[in-house]
Amino acid sequence: MPTERVKIPVGAAIVLKVGSSSLSKPGGGVDLVAIARTVQQVCSLWDRGNPTVLVSSGAVAAGIPEFGGRPKDITELQVAAAIGQGRLMENYSRAFANEARVVGQVLLTKDILGIRNQYLHSRQALGRMLELGVVPIVNENDTVAVEELKLGDNDRLAAIVSHLVGANLLILLTDTDGLYAKDPRFDADAELLGALRHNDAILDELASGGSGPLGSGGVGTKVVAARMAAWSGVPTVIAPAGSTDAALRAVNGEEIGTWVAPHTEKLASRKLWIAFGLASEGQVVVDDGAAMALTQRGSSLLAVGATSVSGDFVTGAAVEVLDQAGRLLAKGTMNVGSEAARRAVGKRSSELTGWDGEMIHRDNLVVLDE
Repeated sequence: MPTERVKIPVGAAIVLKVGSSSLSKPGGGVDLVAIARTVQQVCSLWDRGNPTVLVSSGAVAAGIPEFGGRPKDITELQVAAAIGQGRLMENYSRAFANEARVVGQVLLTKDILGIRNQYLHSRQALGRMLELGVVPIVNENDTVAVEELKLGDNDRLAAIVSHLVGANLLILLTDTDGLYAKDPRFDADAELLGALRHNDAILDELASGGSGPLGSGGVGTKVVAARMAAWSGVPTVIAPAGSTDAALRAVNGEEIGTWVAPHTEKLASRKLWIAFGLASEGQVVVDDGAAMALTQRGSSLLAVGATSVSGDFVTGAAVEVLDQAGRLLAKGTMNVGSEAARRAVGKRSSELTGWDGEMIHRDNLVVLDE
């Protein structure tokens, strides 16, 4: 699989994400210089002929000054988000208006994207905004989102949005020049990784990276986001937020930040939704024979190959499928609920009553171990 950068064609959609730490002052509050720089980057892509979605963090950070520091309580964090989201959008609206651009706010949560028709409606709305020349500014709805409804961070959200709009490139702007082989804060000789394949082993090592004081993301979430985008055939560039032309250089295929090459074959729309739009509600561990059947032969998941089932879920829920070592193999929607699945573990269809032992049909199964 080649890792060479490519020039993105005019007319292709782009998703650009910028995080809280890149938009905020050290103690909280909006950095207007950073807002202006971000707006200029987005406008440069629109001016090139690439309709661009901006995924922006920063609502909580923008509301922090009202509390004299980052709140610890979840309710106060939601209040900070409510205060800050308005301030953030006000600053964006003013800055984009100076460039004769109209913006629209889109707030998403996991429960919205987990319902198929709402997922499709979100896709239609974003697509229409781009057609009309409106710049969508997307954020997670931190005011109403609680832990079980949260997507987790805006890097992942940006990857999901890249699926929704059929983007040709995902750009993640960050506080560093890209991904490094080692932490540059502690190793002055750390190597900047210029181009990688989405399944390169070094990304596994980087996936455990931490987060900063004003954001929920970090190196690890950017790796996850790049791999999520890769499954829909979308390459990712992780580039410095402090640059004034990183986005334009990225779409022109120039050397900037870290390029993560996508998967050679992208998933169909519905399987993308199963893989990344639906929240996982449980796990099924399978034996070696079942693991081989799933990953190499494209088989359905049968009860006889399962060794354990965890979680409480109903028919149609999404679950992760793991091998004996705990490695993620696939994700799919279950034909039965958790109680029936646990009773059927390891049994052949002839030993079951009322169903044939097929836990997940192959049409509803996404193999991720590639």
